[in-house]
Amino acid sequence: MVQILLLVLLIFKEKKITMEQKISNADCPVRKSMQIFAGKWTLLIIFQINHRVIRYGELKRAIPGISEKMLIEELKFLCNKGFIKKKQYPEVPPRVEYSLTPLGEKVLPIIDEIAKFGMENL
Repeated sequence: MVQILLLVLLIFKEKKITMEQKISNADCPVRKSMQIFAGKWTLLIIFQINHRVIRYGELKRAIPGISEKMLIEELKFLCNKGFIKKKQYPEVPPRVEYSLTPLGEKVLPIIDEIAKFGMENL
């Protein structure tokens, strides 16, 4: 919940949105962002990929507690939204690598602020 509140505040700050503006509007940038980042694992996945190329197994080991089903669903979601890219190699055994897109890299400063808040206040 703290992550979501921090994300909302950072979006307000970056987009120069005032609290008086309606956030119930379907076009509200806060609402749209919340639909993407409100998931339990979304920001952790982006954080773990960071500025590197990572394979599925390594990513799974880096996020304790996430099920295979959930990781697969979140990776598909983030790929479809354009935050990460998936590269498959025609090899046996199959090799799949994930990395952030330029859009995904824009989320990293937000995650850094959330981490900073957590270290200082929680």
